[in-house]
Amino acid sequence: MNKGPFTASVTVVVPAMNEADNLPHVFATLPAWIDEVVLVDGDSSDDTVAVARRLRPDLRVVTQTGRGKGNALIEGFAAAGGDIIVMIDADGSTDGREIFSFVAALEDGADFAKGSRYAPGGGSDDISPLRSLGNRALTGLTNWLYGTRYTDLCYGYNAFWARHLDAMALDCDGFEIETLMNVRAAQAGLAIAEVPSHERSRIHGESNLHAVRDGWRVLRTIVRERFRGAATPRTQVALAK
Repeated sequence: MNKGPFTASVTVVVPAMNEADNLPHVFATLPAWIDEVVLVDGDSSDDTVAVARRLRPDLRVVTQTGRGKGNALIEGFAAAGGDIIVMIDADGSTDGREIFSFVAALEDGADFAKGSRYAPGGGSDDISPLRSLGNRALTGLTNWLYGTRYTDLCYGYNAFWARHLDAMALDCDGFEIETLMNVRAAQAGLAIAEVPSHERSRIHGESNLHAVRDGWRVLRTIVRERFRGAATPRTQVALAK
C-alpha cells in the first residue's frame, strides 16, 4: 500500500456528522502519502458524504450504525486496513500535517502515540479555561491511579498500531473514548509516546461536546476502569522526539 516516507501503511479515520463545510480544509491538510481515509458518517443531514467523495474519490465510507463519537471511531477502526491507524476530527481542530510526527513516533518504537496540547510545542486555540482546568484535574487523577505521566488526557488526536486494537478492547459510545484508549493502552503495558499537537478552533458549526456531561462520563470511566481488577501498569510515557 504505502509509497511514502514510512514502511508501514497508514489509515486515517475521520468521524463526521454534518461537517460538509469543514471537510475541504480537513482533507487539504492530509499528507499525500497516507494510504487510506475512512470517513464514518453519523447520519449527516448535509452533504458530508458527497463532499468527502468529491474531495477524495478513493475514500472509504462507513455508515455509522450506533450513536456517539466513541461508537463512530470503533466502527471506523474495524474498517481500517492500514498497519497504523490515526484518528482525527472533522471540524478542522486537528491538523493533518501533524500526522507525520505521530507515525514517526510509532515507527521509532511506540505502540500508541497520543497528542498533547500541554507538551512543549503543543497548544490550543480552542480550549476554554473551564475545560482546561477539568482536563488537568482528570489527567492528574489518571496519573495517580494508573502510574502514568500523561500531560493531556482528553484530546482526540491519537495514533496506534492496528495490531493493538484487541488489547484496548474499546467498548464505549461517547467522547470518553479518548480516555478509555489512554487508560487501556496503559493497562495493557503498551509503550506510549506523547506527541506535541496544536489544536485549532472549529472552523464552521457547533461542537457536540458538553463540558459537564462529558467530563462526568470521563470521570466515571477513569474510576470504573481502575477498579475492574487491573493492576497499576508500569507503562512509561515518553515525549516523542
